[in-house]
Formats: sequence, C-alpha cells, structure tokens
Amino acid sequence: MFYREAGDFSTSYPEDSQTFPIRFDRYRYYLVLFVAIFVIPFTINDYWVNSIFLPFLIYAIAAIGLNILVGYCGQVSLGTGGFMAVGAYACYKLMTAFPEVSMLIHVLIAGLITAGVGVLFGLPSLRIKGFYLAVATLAAQFFLVWLFNRVPWFYNYSASGQISAPERTVFGIEITGPNTEAWATYLFCLAFVIFSAVIARNLTRGAFGRKWMAIRDMDIAAEIIGVNPLMAKLSAFAVSSFFIGISGALFFAVYLGAVEVGEAFGITKSFTVLFMIIIGGLGSIFGSFAGAAFLVVLPVVLKLVGVDWLGWPTDIVAHLQLVIVGALIVIFLIAEPHGLAQLWRVAKEKLRLWPFPH
Repeated sequence: MFYREAGDFSTSYPEDSQTFPIRFDRYRYYLVLFVAIFVIPFTINDYWVNSIFLPFLIYAIAAIGLNILVGYCGQVSLGTGGFMAVGAYACYKLMTAFPEVSMLIHVLIAGLITAGVGVLFGLPSLRIKGFYLAVATLAAQFFLVWLFNRVPWFYNYSASGQISAPERTVFGIEITGPNTEAWATYLFCLAFVIFSAVIARNLTRGAFGRKWMAIRDMDIAAEIIGVNPLMAKLSAFAVSSFFIGISGALFFAVYLGAVEVGEAFGITKSFTVLFMIIIGGLGSIFGSFAGAAFLVVLPVVLKLVGVDWLGWPTDIVAHLQLVIVGALIVIFLIAEPHGLAQLWRVAKEKLRLWPFPH
C-alpha cells in the first residue's frame, strides 16, 4: 500500500529493466540524493564529517569494491588493506610529483594503478579458490605493507616513514591539508561515492555481472557455456581493486592527511571491510552501504551511550564493540546470510501489502 503501484506501467524494455522500476523507489532515491547534495553540506560541522560522514563514504567505496569480488564473483579476498595502501601511496607519489594536476585526476589514476596491482595478485585465482585463495590474498596484504615500509622511495625518504598529504585544491577549493572546509571534503568524497555506485550497479547488471555470478555459482558450468574464467576473474579483481584504490587514496589524502602503512592499512582494515559486506549483504550494492553505515555508526553510538551517558570506561566500550560485531556476524551467517540488504528487501515486500495479511 505504501508503494501505490497501481497504474505504474512500463512501456519499453529499458523502463522495465531500470534499477528502480517502481516510481516510489525512484522518488525516494532522488530525495536521498537531494538531501545528500543540497542539505547535508550546509548543516554539518567538522565533528560530524570526521566521525561519521567521511568514514562512511570512504568505507562504502571500499565495501562496493570488495563486494564485487567476494559477493558477485565469489573470490575470497583478505588483501583489502594492502590494496587501499597501494591507492594511498600511488596518490601520494602523484600529488608530490605533479602538484599542478587536479586531485580528481590523482585519485582516479591511483585507482587505475591499484587495479593493475589487483590483477597481478589476482592471477593465483586462476588455479586456486576458496580458503587457498584467501591465504594468497592475505600474503599479498602482508607483502604490500612490508614493501611500503621497507622501500624509502614510496615515502620520499622521509625520516619518520610516514606520508603526509600536501595542500591541494579542486576548482580553487582546498580539499587536502589542515585548512579544508567540512562541506568541501564531504562533497569531494560524495562525488566519488556516486560515481562508484553508478559504475558498480551498471557493471553488475550487465554482461560482466552475469559472468561474475556464473563463476561464483559454478565455475566449471560457466566455462562450459562459454564464460572465459581468465577474463571474468581478472576483470573482477581489476574493478574491485580500482574502487578499493580510490577509497585508499581518499582515506589517506582527505580523511587522515598523514598515515603510516602498518597502522592505517594493516590486516585489521581488511577484516573491517570484509565484516561490512558480510553484515550488509554479499552480492548487493545497497548492502555495501548498509554494512559501512552500521560499522561506522556503531562505535559512535556505543561511545555516546556507554561513555557519555552510563560513564563506562572507554576500554570496556571498545571491547563491547568487538563482541557486538562478532555476535552479529555469527547471527547473520546463520539466520540471514544475505545480511541487512535481505532484511530491507523483506521489509519492502511487506510494506507493499500492508495492512493486509500475507
């Protein structure tokens, strides 16, 4: 009843196959975009941007990338942190080598460089899969962190071993550095989120997405019907690493400003993004956003309730967060393997018939 589908007809194949075939869904999507672009930038401050919005937007891009590889193509990866580090260090080298080039170009090129690295480390997926592939990507994670730690060229021979983002502007507005405005960094990251979501949605609904899902469901049967496993798996690694590289570049340049690879892009980062897509829902673009929002907002809510209201020690609240995330992962894997995205789909189906029984 909420949807009012009566009279909502499609008169062509493109109309029938669009992302939001129901008019109510399209209006809700346009409303969310309008609020995100024209309302939030004028109402937020530095606290809201740094504690919620920037982490959510950046992790959403990383979750979309990992979801393409794990959720759509079925290739388990534990190297997300390492690929984010590739994007961060590539962006840093480009920013210092070509200071006159726009940050938009730097971030996109950093994503392309990460895509190349992802294809290189995705080659073992042609011979191994499952647990063994997870171990191979985990080895890539450790190797990349070691590489950026041990080769001084990557951090421009800095004595501290850290990399710091120099001040850069986009259309005359500072995006990186200590003097940035909250709304500017938010809109800069939001632009990449919209870009990533649109590209990922169209890829997963097209020929590439069908090949990835065929490989995920049964790779031998997919090869028999004409799907090339080499191109399907490596294209999934390339697209996934491209988005993860963009998120790593934004995480370094816009959010943190200065990073040390072991601290910022360690194995914890890989598991964090993996937990996001497990809780949000594998094989779902919306699930990537839902999982990222959940794991970004959860620590803020726990701190607000546990520390500020109840007066608990911060270490107790930090351990409680780990317990809650672990319990939710177990619950979702047992009760609802498709995560929050499936719960949202079920809720929409019920709202379509409410208040009538079904």
